[in-house]
Amino acid sequence: MNTKVRTDLVLSSLAVTHEVTAPFDHVDIADWLKTLPDHEYQRCAPGDHKACGYTTDDDGTPMSINVEMIGTSLVVQQYRFEVAERHHCHMVSISDVLTPSGWTTQQVIWDLLMEPLDDGRCRYTNTVTSHPTERFLEFIAQQGQTFEEAAAARQDASGRHNRVETPLFAESIARAARAAAAA
Repeated sequence: MNTKVRTDLVLSSLAVTHEVTAPFDHVDIADWLKTLPDHEYQRCAPGDHKACGYTTDDDGTPMSINVEMIGTSLVVQQYRFEVAERHHCHMVSISDVLTPSGWTTQQVIWDLLMEPLDDGRCRYTNTVTSHPTERFLEFIAQQGQTFEEAAAARQDASGRHNRVETPLFAESIARAARAAAAA
């Protein structure tokens, strides 16, 4: 299994923003991710989000585990936190992907950012970028698919998914911030 990532190739990339009313000083994306209840995760993309959890890797690196449908593929993401701050998290996963034609892998980078605006308003940006692994490239070649075809399909499916989950993630983070401010 060759999971070498081809960072020179982009399968999909999309940043979606959503404005919320939230006390910026009480926003804590890292804590939200670490304590996100499974059912709340499912509400953030109804029908697509299947399960989530928090753990650590063997070396102690915090990880968010997410299982979701992206288009017709079931994706199991093992996100390793590279940045875990109150207003910004950056995570990278070599994700297992079950397509209608079988299993493959791809790298998924998830970046979550909350920025203050004014009058208690904040802007949340949810950025998801995917790169193929060598295994993925071999997999699509066996299916008779070009990289350009695979990238177009992934961009479409990931884009639709990101546009659904971003406002729901933003509102969930905002609710957690308002609850923290009220405590």
